[in-house]
Amino acid sequence: MAKEKIYAIIDVETTGGKASRDRITEVAIVRHDGEKVIDEWSSLVNPERYIPAGITELTGISQEMVAEAPKFYEIAKEVVERTEGAIFVAHNARFDYSFIREEFRRLGYTYTRKNLCTVRLSRQAFPGLPGYGLGRLCDYFGITNEARHRALGDAAATAILLEKILHREENQESAYNLINLGIKESLLPANLNLEKIHALPETCGVYYFHNYQGEVVYVGKSINIKKRVAEHFAKKTEKARKLQQHVHQVTYEETGSELVALLLESFEIKRIRPAINRAQKVRYFPFVIHTWVNADGFRCLGIDKVLAKERKQLEVISEYPKLSSAKGAMERARLAYDLCDHLCKTHAPKSACFHFHLKQCLGACAGQETPEEYNVRAEEALSYLSTVFDKDFFILDEGRSPEEQAVIQIKDGNYYGFGYLEITETIQHSSELETYIKPYPGNPETRKLIQRFLAKPKKQYRIIPVL
Repeated sequence: MAKEKIYAIIDVETTGGKASRDRITEVAIVRHDGEKVIDEWSSLVNPERYIPAGITELTGISQEMVAEAPKFYEIAKEVVERTEGAIFVAHNARFDYSFIREEFRRLGYTYTRKNLCTVRLSRQAFPGLPGYGLGRLCDYFGITNEARHRALGDAAATAILLEKILHREENQESAYNLINLGIKESLLPANLNLEKIHALPETCGVYYFHNYQGEVVYVGKSINIKKRVAEHFAKKTEKARKLQQHVHQVTYEETGSELVALLLESFEIKRIRPAINRAQKVRYFPFVIHTWVNADGFRCLGIDKVLAKERKQLEVISEYPKLSSAKGAMERARLAYDLCDHLCKTHAPKSACFHFHLKQCLGACAGQETPEEYNVRAEEALSYLSTVFDKDFFILDEGRSPEEQAVIQIKDGNYYGFGYLEITETIQHSSELETYIKPYPGNPETRKLIQRFLAKPKKQYRIIPVL
C-alpha cells in the first residue's frame, strides 16, 4: 500500500489552539512516497494578528519575523498543489487539518483531503509506550529534530516516524483503515466506492441515501457529512446490511448550522418516512398531557391518546409520540413539584395517593392542602411541561460559508422555520429577518431540539428578540 500512495506530511505553527479563532504563522509540507522523502517546502505566514508572548517563547516565531511574510491566501495555491492527490498526514492530524481547512474556509473554499494521524497510528503500531507526543516518540526512536516546534522540523521528524511505522506490513493495513475512516469495502453498496465517499464534504448538513429507483431510504444529519456516512459502513450491523442492500446513491444538503441540520433532518424524516430510519419515524404525536379543573377546584393533569379532531376539546399542554414518553414527562413534573398522583391521572380514586405516604405529595388527596395552595405548584408544572416558548425571537447561527448566517425563527411561541442571509445585509429592525425565513412545520420534537441546542454551552449563536 505504501508504494502506491503519496503522503503530504504537514505541520503548522499557530497563534493559539482554536482554528476558528487563531491563525497560522508557519506551514511546512514534506512529500513522501512511503519509503523516502520526495520534496519539502515551508513558509512563514503573516497571521494578520498578534502572536501571544507564550507562543513566541515556544516556537521562536515573533511578530517581526512574520511582518513581511506572505498572508495565507498568497500561499494557498502552493498548499493545494502540494497536497492534491496525496494523503494529508500530521502528528495530531485533527489540529493541523482543522487549521488548514479553516484558512481555506475564510477564503470561501472547501479544502478536503484524505488524512492520517500519526498519533493514532503510533498507538496502534507501538502499543505500551510511555507517551505518543512527537517529542517522546523522537526520543524513543532516536529521531533527531533540531528545530522542535518549528513547522519544517516537526514535519521532517513526522516523516521519519511514518517511515518507521510503514516499514512493517501489518502497520500499512492499520494506516489504510485510518485513511479510509474504518470503512469495510465489503460492506459498501455496489454503486458506492471509497472515492465517492471521500468526495463528500466534511461540513455540517443532512445526507440522503437513495435506492436504485431514486427513492430516499434513509436520512441523517452530521457536523461532518463524510465522516458520518463512512461510519455507516465501518461495522457489520443490521442497519449496515440494509444500507448495503438498498443504497445506490448519496446526496446531501449543507446547512452550516448544526441546529438547522437537526431541524431539517426532523422535517425530512417525517415528510419522507424513509424505510430504514428508526428515530423520529412517527409523523404524529398522538399522546397528550392535558389539564382541567375538577369539581373540587384542583388543577388536574392527565394523559390520553387522542385524534386530531379531539384535541380542540382539551387544554393540551404537551404532545408525545409514545405513551412511555408522556408518562416519563408526567412523572418528572410530579416529582419536581410535589404533585398528587391522583390529580395526575384522568380517573382518580377517592383516597390518599401512594406518594402521600412516601411524603412525595403534600396531601391534596388527603384533605391537608387547599386547591389554592396546590394549584400554585400545578401551574408551575404546566409551565414546565408547556410546548411553547414564552417569547418570539430569532437565532443567528453559523452559515454555509463565511459570508452568510443561518436564521431560525420562533414565532407565536413555536418554531416557524429557517433561512439564510448575507452578513453584509443591513437589518433595521429584527422583524425584517422574517423575510429570509422559509416556513417549516413545527412539532414537539423541534421544540426539544431548539431547547437542547440553546442549553448547550460555548455555542457561537446570537439571540435576537422580536421587540
